[in-house]
Amino acid sequence: MQTENQYIGDDKFTKMLEHYQCPTPLEVVKMRFAGALCSPNLELRPTDVISSFWPSGQAPRLETKSEADLFFKFFMGLWDDVFKKIKNNDIRLETLKFKNADDLRLNCERRYTEVELGFVEGFWGGKSDLKIPEYLAQLIDSVSELAGIYNTLAKKLDNGADMSEIAKTLAHTDAMVEKSVSFIIENSVLPRIESLQRVVN
Repeated sequence: MQTENQYIGDDKFTKMLEHYQCPTPLEVVKMRFAGALCSPNLELRPTDVISSFWPSGQAPRLETKSEADLFFKFFMGLWDDVFKKIKNNDIRLETLKFKNADDLRLNCERRYTEVELGFVEGFWGGKSDLKIPEYLAQLIDSVSELAGIYNTLAKKLDNGADMSEIAKTLAHTDAMVEKSVSFIIENSVLPRIESLQRVVN
């Protein structure tokens, strides 16, 4: 589904998230949208996903209709941008740089939130009892297991592990996550991409 909203770009979108005191970082927002668009939960709406970026009961109060229209226009611009990437099977994790062990550990922690709290949480859409094909259940479980590796790598760094080995494993895990997400898109999403509908409330 496309709503013809233009994405305002990462810098402006990040400022919008800060303005509305959103605790969910942009990279998690993007991956949760990706997971939601890949979700077999056809009742999942963009508004449900958007509200999940704030703790329960803490979503921003939009004072006027024009503010609400702009708020959702900006979010749907990103939604449509992620949709295009899924249609092209081009969901990629951003390359992360590091100078020291602290940077590398932060990268591992960021990846965990991107993959587990972003993609996996978006995929389930708040429902853990979705009836899905066994191969798809195994795939999303494997993505969650890969997310756990990032946490393990962060702990190893705390225990003085070699940075180059951790960086190598991090890159390999990234590649495995991207491959798994690509397989989900190719086999579960693209066959129904034209009929994929999300109703904006």
